[in-house]
Amino acid sequence: MCTPCCVSQLACCCGSAACSCCCKCCPKIKQSTGTRVMYALYFLLVTIICVVMMSPTVEQHLRDNIPFYSELCKKMKAGENCKTLVGYSAVYKVCFGMACFFFFFFVFTLGVNNSTGCRAAVHNGFWLLKFIVLVACCAGGFFLPQEETFLEVWRYVGAAGGSIFLLIQLMLLVEFAHRWNTNWSSGVTYNRLWYAALAFVTLVLFSIAVGAVVFMGLFYTHPEACLLNKIFLGINAGLCFIVSLLAISPFIQKLQPTSGLLQPGVISVYVMYLTFSAFSSKPKEVLQKGDVNTTVCVFPFNSGTESDKKIVTAVGTIILFACVLYSCLTSTTRRSSAALRVYRNSEPETERARCCFCFGDDTDEYDEERSGSGQNVVYDEREGTVYSYPYFHFVFFLGSLYVMMTVTNWFHYDNHKIEKLLEGSWSVFWLKMASCWVCLILYMWTLIAPMLCPKRFEA
Repeated sequence: MCTPCCVSQLACCCGSAACSCCCKCCPKIKQSTGTRVMYALYFLLVTIICVVMMSPTVEQHLRDNIPFYSELCKKMKAGENCKTLVGYSAVYKVCFGMACFFFFFFVFTLGVNNSTGCRAAVHNGFWLLKFIVLVACCAGGFFLPQEETFLEVWRYVGAAGGSIFLLIQLMLLVEFAHRWNTNWSSGVTYNRLWYAALAFVTLVLFSIAVGAVVFMGLFYTHPEACLLNKIFLGINAGLCFIVSLLAISPFIQKLQPTSGLLQPGVISVYVMYLTFSAFSSKPKEVLQKGDVNTTVCVFPFNSGTESDKKIVTAVGTIILFACVLYSCLTSTTRRSSAALRVYRNSEPETERARCCFCFGDDTDEYDEERSGSGQNVVYDEREGTVYSYPYFHFVFFLGSLYVMMTVTNWFHYDNHKIEKLLEGSWSVFWLKMASCWVCLILYMWTLIAPMLCPKRFEA
């Protein structure tokens, strides 16, 4: 039983065969899905390495637990205590290698429309060889000449690419909200339980959003300080209320019958999260009362111990990973690509309501299935590609730049540590606050665009 599985894994690593698990009890997987998951694992691996490079805590553990650590660093010519392998410059170099890897495949797969050609075979297989190439690209970044010039130029390239990826991420959130509402609304016609599910989730989302407003109003504002917090919390809460009313207004309902409160509920929760994240990223304000300086408008459960701060940072890092991977994976489907062009095709009449719709495919018809000792693989790209190969790699290229800028705290990378990812920085504050407004504007545009451009949005 092990021999056929080993042969199939060898064919996956060194040939064009699709990857699958050795366990036969695993549900069948599509070739297109397996390919994207493998690239996502590569992406996640490099991201974790970047996080480790920015963590002095991990560096200290390595120094304490690895015998002859200093001597090993000297033999590797990595400087004293491997200083050249840690810090923001090391993250820039590693992300440069990952970005080059995905940009090469972006160019390499241009014009690929089916999975039968040699370029498609390279894209869908040869995983061991591609892993070696990825490692070589990341390692090559440490041998670039004129390091100071490279870091300065690459910082601005990363800022531009990271901003574009952030915009794509916001557009995907709007598309996700519309898709969720449309999918579950389609089940109302044959099962009223879907209506109850819609109502329950909408109530939960708005409860979270209102709770977040109250929480930030109590702990992130002060009668004598934090003026920006008061202004922006009021603006963002007011805008969320306006788009909620707009979504259920009669003139919107006439053109978009499926428009409801679920979409603005999703948008409101995300905007409140970004607002909270922006307030947490803002430099701390100190209020002088008599002879005592008091820090105000800070996270209330950080009582001076490092444990609370680590919890907040860990949650922020998990959200970062989730957002990046979801954006990279879902933005490359045909349906999401259409949404990113601000054109919403009408949903197919055969839309089937289901709880897990996020990564569902546009069709349930498969071309071929391979059965063996391991997991079954469905070859779903015989007649044509399910997603755009070059666009997929381009999104991961932008995602590499976004991770690089986020892990190094954007333009405030001097002496930055991953443990202080959520600490004060004005650039991060304004970036997240602007993201709130862009997200709301994008959602508002999807509501009013059919009225302004009716011919473009005709089914």
